[in-house]
Amino acid sequence: MPQIRIALAQVNPTVGALEANADLVVRMTKHAAAQHAHLVAFPEMMLTGYPVEDLALRTSFVDASRAALEKLAVRLDAEGLGATAVVVGYLGRDDATAHQYQLGRPKGSPQNAVAVLYGGRVVARQAKYHLPNYGVFDEARYFVPGDHLGVFRLHGIDIALAICEDLWQDGGPVSVAREARAGLLLVVNGSPYERNKDDTRLDLARRRAADSHATLAYVNMVGGQDELVFDGDSLVVRPDGEVLARAPQFEEGCLVVDLQLPEAVAPAPGPWGMTQERIAGFAVHRTTLTTAPLPAYTPDPGALAPRLSDLAEVYAALVTGLRDYVRKNGFSSVVIALSGGIDSALVAAVAVDALGAEHVYGVSMPSRYSSEHSKSDAQDLAERTGLRFRTIPIEPMVRAFLDNVELTGLAEENLQARVRGMTLMGLSNQEGHLVLATGNKTELAVGYSTIYGDAVGGYAPIKDVPKTLTWELARWRNAAAVERGETPPIPQGSIDKPPSAELRPGQLDSDSLPDYPLLDDVLYRHLEQDLGATELQAAGFDADLVAKVLRMVDTAEYKRRQYPPGPKITMRNFGRDRRVPITSAWREAAREGSTPADAPKADIPEAGPAASEPAPVEPAPVEPQAQPSDETAEQQADAVEPPAAETPERAGRELPPPPPPH
Repeated sequence: MPQIRIALAQVNPTVGALEANADLVVRMTKHAAAQHAHLVAFPEMMLTGYPVEDLALRTSFVDASRAALEKLAVRLDAEGLGATAVVVGYLGRDDATAHQYQLGRPKGSPQNAVAVLYGGRVVARQAKYHLPNYGVFDEARYFVPGDHLGVFRLHGIDIALAICEDLWQDGGPVSVAREARAGLLLVVNGSPYERNKDDTRLDLARRRAADSHATLAYVNMVGGQDELVFDGDSLVVRPDGEVLARAPQFEEGCLVVDLQLPEAVAPAPGPWGMTQERIAGFAVHRTTLTTAPLPAYTPDPGALAPRLSDLAEVYAALVTGLRDYVRKNGFSSVVIALSGGIDSALVAAVAVDALGAEHVYGVSMPSRYSSEHSKSDAQDLAERTGLRFRTIPIEPMVRAFLDNVELTGLAEENLQARVRGMTLMGLSNQEGHLVLATGNKTELAVGYSTIYGDAVGGYAPIKDVPKTLTWELARWRNAAAVERGETPPIPQGSIDKPPSAELRPGQLDSDSLPDYPLLDDVLYRHLEQDLGATELQAAGFDADLVAKVLRMVDTAEYKRRQYPPGPKITMRNFGRDRRVPITSAWREAAREGSTPADAPKADIPEAGPAASEPAPVEPAPVEPQAQPSDETAEQQADAVEPPAAETPERAGRELPPPPPPH
């Protein structure tokens, strides 16, 4: 059978950086050609970065993308790379409808497209057929679909093309790859990370390879783009399901693989020619680059990168998202409020791993309620990680405000958080740091944060991390350091102590919130699986608990809308994934007269990741020897300030650590 060496370029483009992205294509093609690759494939929308969102609707941006593609083809040939076939994603246009106005069609008919570059020319183009319009994707808003499968012949092998969602959906280009008698199905992707998605992708790739009777090569991008993180995980799978090669997660590089593939037998045009046909009612465009097989050579085995554990890949996603948000937006440093608590400690560890300790600034801002161990844990964290540290007491600033405006109770408590937030923003303006908010997903869900206080910032690294997962990640990161012979970055006191906002004497999160494993379980089912009150009761949760939690979730939406962006790691994050109205009179309630016994049970999912069974409704007792922690600016309680008239109970903060992950 004919042989071919392919390179899957798992790279990190930047949205809008057309010239820099083209430079990256040239650089990686040179690298692949130096390893004698005959074909180099780059991710979806490589030239423009992905996702481009409303930039796709700008004629100037589409024109610039298409011009950059033509220029890239010429440049590759001029630099001696014309004999290497390059498959690259770009932003294209359906010229046939670009000037026809039609209600519901994106302005200018932009397309998510892929091109084959060879010999200094753009020799083939294909647009994405299936346009995802769920979760974080809005592609029906931005693109018009393609209408054909592209197959190009290279060194005697027929290679079919597909773009990301075309692999996930039945029908369309992939469905006729088998009848088109392709030897290789090459799929270019911009597939965002979420937990356990890598296993789902592998299963899908195996299934499509078997259906197509073709080896499948899957190339994905890496890096962060606003709230999305791309994890790479490029791979090559045989029709029998054998994984021939797999790239590392969250790392740039080329996955080079030697393949022996069936010789092309379908009728095809001569070199540089193109023909069209219909197979099973679907259009197929064939292009020929070269027809003669390559001389036989000794193949090298494909590399199989070791897989990351679940917690390791979540942590890598947080580091990648933060690093790229800082770098791509022109910052060189970040500033974090260090309270001695678990959330700010985890964010600081992520920031140091992403940027280096010299670029991370930590600020302790104790109040008159701050405990000594909270201040000492913040100092200990700074010494363990090597970040730059300072202490700014807030009591004089709080007192000056109260001398001019009389505030008591919750208003006075939240003033402390807002003074801390103002201090961080002042340092940001003065010194050029990006402020990192340190709230977690559980807090955002129930509104347990101070708007314009701990919610201030430009980026929120653990915004999509449930509270129970923060403890798991902290323990994992410390254990990983021990395995490498390094100092664990997170003080054990920050992990062990019961969480508290420390805005009043003796305050604990357990004053207001259920046990965190129980709370996260309810939130997982409600937020990620859309279970309402009746279904939650049927799953065994107490009716009063369900009513309280869902009410807090509903009334906190206005806060979440004003929270900084942060990396998506779960199936449904706050932001692009989950979109509910701020102004809404709808409140979840159990079906009248229903009980767990008679409520519908058919579609009740398994328990979420926080707990395998519902825990008791009452909060777990706090150990008497434990002392409250100092959760400063990024971890302050807020008087819930909903637009609705009914004011829910105040939410609290972290409980004692949950049991180890099951």
